[in-house]
Amino acid sequence: MNGWEERAAGAMDDFISTYVNRLDAKGRVSIPAPFRAILQVDGADSLYCCPTLRGDAVDAGGSRFRATIRAMLESYPPFSEDHELLSTTLIGESEMLKIDVDGRVNLTESIKAATGISDRATFVGQGFKFQIWEPDRFAVYRSEARNRLRETRIGQAPVHRAAGANTGAG
Repeated sequence: MNGWEERAAGAMDDFISTYVNRLDAKGRVSIPAPFRAILQVDGADSLYCCPTLRGDAVDAGGSRFRATIRAMLESYPPFSEDHELLSTTLIGESEMLKIDVDGRVNLTESIKAATGISDRATFVGQGFKFQIWEPDRFAVYRSEARNRLRETRIGQAPVHRAAGANTGAG
């Protein structure tokens, strides 16, 4: 397998797309079925959740997400300020939510308070992890993200064309 094929094969295990689910009367929400399938392959029976660094959503995932956090933290000296700041947020403020037999988790009061989630939750795939948002907050963030991306793309140098391509000069 070449590098492209390996990346494409790995993408089948990525959290992709966006879903909105309602919380039930007990505060439980169903993890989207495609996300549950990935968590099951990952061997996760609990959902690892920690606040996003932005602060208005929750990053979530299984073993691969936790391994990514560990690997990132290992790149910093153990008692450095960066390590302490990141580990405080990504580990110290994390929660493990048990996934029930129906694929639901009970969002804790601290998660609901931090995210503003009350009756619906938006699940946003981000490859090795996903985020859980209050739907209206996510709509604002998505708009901001698209605008920032457009601004960034506009400021970039033009893409190089393949040799022999018509450049319009002449």
